[in-house]
Amino acid sequence: MAKLIALYKHPENKEAFDKHYFETHVPLTEKIPGLRKMEVTRIIGSPMGGKGKYYLMCEMYYDSLEALQSAMRTDEGKASGKDAMKFAGDLITLMIGEAADE
Repeated sequence: MAKLIALYKHPENKEAFDKHYFETHVPLTEKIPGLRKMEVTRIIGSPMGGKGKYYLMCEMYYDSLEALQSAMRTDEGKASGKDAMKFAGDLITLMIGEAADE
């Protein structure tokens, strides 16, 4: 499996961020063809103490890297990406990962 990982830094207005993220962005993202699972994690702290660098993490799972890349080219994938840049472009870091077999 491959996954797209989105890490969000702490927004200035957490209430406004959460409202848009959960009421607008998540429903857009859930419509992306090929998305197998979406897991959102609220970061509550750092092992070193304090709040840490990130506020939220979202992991979006696909069957393969090719499926992920194909999904990002769909209208739904483009809409999700455009929305993310619009409301969180200065907060978001995107990465692609895959399960590491030992």
